[in-house]
Amino acid sequence: MNHHTTGIIPGDQPGATSGVLLDIRGLTTAFARQSGGQGGSPIARAVDTVSLRVRQGETLAVVGESGCGKTVLALSVLGLIPDPPGRVIEGEALYRGRDLLAMDESELESVRGNHIAMIFQEPMTSLNPVFRVGEQIAEGYRLHKRASRAEAAERAVEMLGLVGIPNPKARAQSYPHELSGGMRQRVMIAMALCCDPDLIFADEPTTALDVTIQAQILDLMRALQAEKGSGIVLITHDLGVVAETAQRVAVMYAGQVVEQAPVAELYARPAHPYTQGLLASVPRLGVKRVLAPIPGMVPGIFDLPPGCRFRPRCPHAFARCEEAPPLFQAAPGHFSRCWLREAAARPGREASA
Repeated sequence: MNHHTTGIIPGDQPGATSGVLLDIRGLTTAFARQSGGQGGSPIARAVDTVSLRVRQGETLAVVGESGCGKTVLALSVLGLIPDPPGRVIEGEALYRGRDLLAMDESELESVRGNHIAMIFQEPMTSLNPVFRVGEQIAEGYRLHKRASRAEAAERAVEMLGLVGIPNPKARAQSYPHELSGGMRQRVMIAMALCCDPDLIFADEPTTALDVTIQAQILDLMRALQAEKGSGIVLITHDLGVVAETAQRVAVMYAGQVVEQAPVAELYARPAHPYTQGLLASVPRLGVKRVLAPIPGMVPGIFDLPPGCRFRPRCPHAFARCEEAPPLFQAAPGHFSRCWLREAAARPGREASA
């Protein structure tokens, strides 16, 4: 019997669907090579058969180096992939049982910002430079909550205060270029949280912030989560933030989920060589050790190696790695896409998160 899972949703209990907000099944997003490109594949799968679930009140962290497909995954779910050159070619993204990928633009617009929000990584490209920040926050609230102009303006000021911007009433009148990078990031967070969404994609939400504001923003997101039962997909490369914020972690590499586990399990017993490398390259307080960076770089999406995508960088690579590995179950709720796990894989049915 082959004790592995293929193209399924890894997690803890077979068939468990209670409280699931988002159910991503076999999502694949492909990009066509722009004319003039040399060599490699003409079509690249930037996200390749990814399956994940997010429950109410849960934070799922999606981690990995730049270029591994984390942001493309979020944009795919929200229907924000520019076509051309990109397109979702397979899979489903069920939000409360409704497939977001099958919705037309008007249906998606009623969901985005209202029920599902995204905190984008680059505030200067996401904020409109010619509108005051208060107006930009208020616009979504007016649209989705059918609020009056005055109510929306009041809500915008309230949200600016909640994300820790001093003198929020005056700051609501500022234009994006008049704010620091950290303040612009907080405006983006205020905009995303304004309508009390029950699912939030947070793409590196605290990267531009100092540690004090970072803690404040994470506390705010946790408070919203506790009050409303919101689910959060936290896209990050910061394993410290993951440890204190998330309940489960999905590790992505070159477009695929290579490991998924509860946070404590992943940190205690990382099963995939890539995850082991990520954890070995993080300094730990009070622990003297030589930090070991992972050699090489994430391959370009048009130049993926055959077989296991981590093989060229893996210290444990062997002949079998020339074949693409499936997800093996390393422990209950813990899955790893690595042939080293085959011998130790537990018998079991296809599992669901």
